[in-house]
Amino acid sequence: MSLVIDDVVVRHDPASPVVPLLFDSPHSGTRYPADFNFICPFPLLRQAEDTHVDELFSPVPDMGATLLCALFPRSYIDVNRAPDDIDPGMLEGTWPGPLNPSGKSVAGMGLVRHLCRPGVPMYDGRLPATVVQDRLENYWRPYHELLAESLDAIHARFGAVYHVNCHSMPSFVIGPDRQSPDFVIGDRDGTTSEPGFTRLVVDTLRRMGYVVRVNDPYKGVELVRRYADPARGRHSLQLEIDRRLYMNEETLEPHEGFHTLRANLMTLVRVMRDYALDRTARIAAE
Repeated sequence: MSLVIDDVVVRHDPASPVVPLLFDSPHSGTRYPADFNFICPFPLLRQAEDTHVDELFSPVPDMGATLLCALFPRSYIDVNRAPDDIDPGMLEGTWPGPLNPSGKSVAGMGLVRHLCRPGVPMYDGRLPATVVQDRLENYWRPYHELLAESLDAIHARFGAVYHVNCHSMPSFVIGPDRQSPDFVIGDRDGTTSEPGFTRLVVDTLRRMGYVVRVNDPYKGVELVRRYADPARGRHSLQLEIDRRLYMNEETLEPHEGFHTLRANLMTLVRVMRDYALDRTARIAAE
């Protein structure tokens, strides 16, 4: 069963007995609102999407997990940014409260982007503050409200919840080994998840032969920071997947690696599920 809120967010509920595991894909949306009014080339704008990540994780409800997906694009408004992460220089008019722009926002990649990519403007001028407020109210807020509600319900039922925030990343080479990572797992330097859950994910992927890095260069942003509280049984990880594993990065079309990757991800999900059930059973027994 699925719950859809307008053209904003969809939650796919478990098709088998519920487990304390929730996945969300905040950047895979491809429904571009009619009032977007961007001026940059559309193919270039689409490079911001985590295209097909929702499809990679689409089988998880069959394993008892919950899947939440944004339907709108991150370039319209990014739910993985704080609601005050806005560069005041991009606004026309007065913002009704304090702003706290991050380095990402100053670089044009904050809550609401004003650059399609460095040197390429998104709009033909400043955005009215009222437009940004409307996007916050009608897109950012419903996504966060449904995610918080869903996590709370699982936590109330099991005494703990394991949240995996799913993304894709461009191919890149990093580190002295000059290897391109297949996955980057982020737990904000050990602050958003119990260490055992992080190790489980990393070790499982490495046993499959993938190159995995932890918190380098992606530590996790708003969606793991906001909803994690390991001391209270709320564990959040950010999972970044190299796009070359499953699609052509220029055309955004899936290639022959898509099905292999999805099968391996579902093996990982089964391992996560068993871990989460074991941990929550121990909580119930205490």
